[in-house]
Amino acid sequence: MQILVLNSGSSSLKFALLDPGNGDVRLSGLAERLGQEGASIRLDHFGGGERDRTEESLRGGVHAQAVARVLAELDALGLRQDVVAVGHRVVHGGEAFNAPVLITPEVEQVIRDCIPLAPLHNPANLAGIEAARAAFPDLPHVAVFDTAFHQTMRPVAYRYAVPEEWYTRYGVRRYGFHGTSHQYVSGQAVKMLGLNPGRHGLIVAHLGNGCSVTSVQDGKSRDTSMGMTPLEGLVMGTRSGNVDPSLVEFMVREAGMTAAEVTDALNKRSGLLGLSGLSNDMRELVEAALGGHAGAQLAIDRFVYRLAQTIASYAVGLNRWDALVFTGGIGENSAHIRAMTMERLRSLGLVPDERANENTVRGQQGVISKEGWVTALVVSTNEELMIARQTAELLPHSA
Repeated sequence: MQILVLNSGSSSLKFALLDPGNGDVRLSGLAERLGQEGASIRLDHFGGGERDRTEESLRGGVHAQAVARVLAELDALGLRQDVVAVGHRVVHGGEAFNAPVLITPEVEQVIRDCIPLAPLHNPANLAGIEAARAAFPDLPHVAVFDTAFHQTMRPVAYRYAVPEEWYTRYGVRRYGFHGTSHQYVSGQAVKMLGLNPGRHGLIVAHLGNGCSVTSVQDGKSRDTSMGMTPLEGLVMGTRSGNVDPSLVEFMVREAGMTAAEVTDALNKRSGLLGLSGLSNDMRELVEAALGGHAGAQLAIDRFVYRLAQTIASYAVGLNRWDALVFTGGIGENSAHIRAMTMERLRSLGLVPDERANENTVRGQQGVISKEGWVTALVVSTNEELMIARQTAELLPHSA
């Protein structure tokens, strides 16, 4: 069985053809800068333990052209007939979906209705769905929602203290994101630590350009740091995370900006980039900080301080705390950031094992805390595999 997984961003398309049973990838890649000058696509073909990579221009291509190029590659490799279904990552499903669903016109309409909640992401997700359905009209297509895993949050966690009508009429509440990653990683952590699937407590820190923390009780999301949009929560690559809501009105009044311009700056010019004045890439910032760059050091310190604050507060939502789990590009590869975070949490019983922490990078997984203290570990996320598995579960033969 081969599932084609598509993850459509506003100007990108990430894809993978893989077996949901064993996770073996046959083809993967990334199309970038879609709809812009310099659009390109990278294709990685895996066979016999080797990877064959090609990169080429798409000449201002859009999502439909990127999907067509993927289809042509599948034909060239003789893999198209192996595809049994297409799984799509969809960022926002609102309160309508608490699990993956087969895509129907009705489902597409709900995704369209959620565009005000995710104006950059849901239109791109729909573009990918439409292009893929045109390319594979006879195959089942499944939507896997970033927000679905967090639908188990209770009102005490997801309701804002705002007028009731804002929630009932406009859907103003916390939804959470990175759900596919949090669900996959927490499940893997349970297996790695030999925990009871029905009785455990984890705090998962997904740290990349986008960052979020989720408390997972007995396999269910209990709280998460992103909110109605992915802007709320931690300091991120270019997103501010939590700020005083009055900041928007202040900047409109004092700087002559529009509300949309302030929101755009909070999403695209803030976070690590805004604090450092240098970069949103943690690797560059760590190197610069070691070289004495004050802005880079401030960005790192604020990132870690806010992360540790959030992790500590999320223990409140758990009946028990078995482990802290790091994942994502920063979480899996920055031993420096992990060590700084755990040192901030030493009073809660988190003490890094320096050698284990330093060695757990570049795809390595495992425990990075000292024995006898609260467990911390690194788990590599695999959203494509999770989407493929959830897609396979909805196929008729899986019943």
